[in-house]
Amino acid sequence: MNINLHWLTDITRTPSPNFDERPDPTDISLLVIHCISLPPGEFNNHYIDQLFCNQLDPNKHPYFKEIHQLTVSAHILIKRTGEVVQYVPFDKRAWHAGKSNYKGRERCNDFSIGIELEGTEHVEYTDQQYQQLTSVIQTLLKSYPKLSAQRITGHSDIAPGRKNDPGASFDWQKLLGLLK
Repeated sequence: MNINLHWLTDITRTPSPNFDERPDPTDISLLVIHCISLPPGEFNNHYIDQLFCNQLDPNKHPYFKEIHQLTVSAHILIKRTGEVVQYVPFDKRAWHAGKSNYKGRERCNDFSIGIELEGTEHVEYTDQQYQQLTSVIQTLLKSYPKLSAQRITGHSDIAPGRKNDPGASFDWQKLLGLLK
């Protein structure tokens, strides 16, 4: 896996319109791990792509009536199968963190890369997801010098009380062990 013009190579690209310019495109210094499933608890469909591309049909599921108007995105999604989808180039600001704070610094979208794992806070993630997450992170660490294994956090850590992901089902020790 490599990066060319801020896009991973050899992965699926599904460009999202939900991004803008970073205040400083050279300040990519945090990785934020999230989880998502649409509808909640359901996997292996195209609803996440549709949400991130403003194409989610509110009539397809009652939950979608609540969220179809959101304009959100992440840089990366890692599906349960290990498939990697990129929505936003890394030098652009994806809209994944919302109101957030990392070690006293607000607006984490300004300086972070958002990585979504297809899953929930209560369902174990797959080995394929951990393997691909490790590969993606290693590639990012090589390409963006302000990133480090010590600057990887969960959405719950930058938006406590508001967000719970990636949740208790995410094995931080496993990830850190794979990164060594």
